[in-house]
Amino acid sequence: MPHLPNAVMWSIPAFVLLAVVEMVSYRFHPDDDAEGYAAKDAATSVGMGLGSLVFDLLWKIPIVAIYAAVYELTPLRVPVVWWTLPLMLLAQDFFYYWSHRGHHVIRILWACHVVHHSSRKFNLTTALRQPWTTWTVWPFYVPMIALGVHPAAVAFCSSVNLVYQFWIHTERIGTLPRPVEFVFNTPSHHRVHHASQGGYLDRNFGGILIVWDRLFGSFVPETERPVYGLTKNIDTYNPLRVATHEYVAIARDIAAARDWRERAGRVFRGPGWQPARAPEAGLPEAGTREVGSPETSPETGPETGPEAGPEAGRPEPVGESAR
Repeated sequence: MPHLPNAVMWSIPAFVLLAVVEMVSYRFHPDDDAEGYAAKDAATSVGMGLGSLVFDLLWKIPIVAIYAAVYELTPLRVPVVWWTLPLMLLAQDFFYYWSHRGHHVIRILWACHVVHHSSRKFNLTTALRQPWTTWTVWPFYVPMIALGVHPAAVAFCSSVNLVYQFWIHTERIGTLPRPVEFVFNTPSHHRVHHASQGGYLDRNFGGILIVWDRLFGSFVPETERPVYGLTKNIDTYNPLRVATHEYVAIARDIAAARDWRERAGRVFRGPGWQPARAPEAGLPEAGTREVGSPETSPETGPETGPEAGPEAGRPEPVGESAR
């Protein structure tokens, strides 16, 4: 078994130091065009990050067992040496792209990932706002294990990817030189990803590299100022509600569904999916928003963003997701 460090755990002191530096910078050099910090919001983000460390340990037990079984069954082996590690990082970043994209366009996966998008601020503590239900992520990396990559190497690459993404959660850095912006995920690209405007929704899924978005048609450059958060924000700083609110909304929609096809759609279609229904007396026409849907659920609060609805001004959407 290769002995590789957990890059996230080693980086925690740097996370804290850089977040404090950014907070102080806003104190002495405020920026009217940036969201900056709010004490309760930052505390919630830090609390979600600490909670994720605990819950990740619990989810790791069955996941490691599955990975170990796949690794034992495959005849392939990729050695962990200096020249294979960059290739593993590249492969992990590729599968991260598809995991991230899937967590935006499949509602049960979005219920996990929505946590990370729930802040209306965008700063270094937002990077720490991690979900507590990451059991939805592991299937995307099974191909790496099946190709002979040791589970410990996959875990190491994932931790490096996560550490890289910490610094791109900031408004203090504008755009970088064009070659960097073309190849790598940057603060400018990631601000787009966290925005709630229609034209920015479901874009820029890359982890370390932005080239996957360019290749697979999900890239959008930063043009207008982003409005952060969800299209229907949650008005709570309670970590438990932040972690579970979309699961609660899914359960409510399943209970109100008319048939099994609609129940399946509420779970596996996009977060903004609505069943097509013929107009009936006292019922909304197909496609309109309903109480208890992702768009109108009391759990998700008032709408943000300049558009009248989640689809307004949205060019060639990657998926059906609408928040």
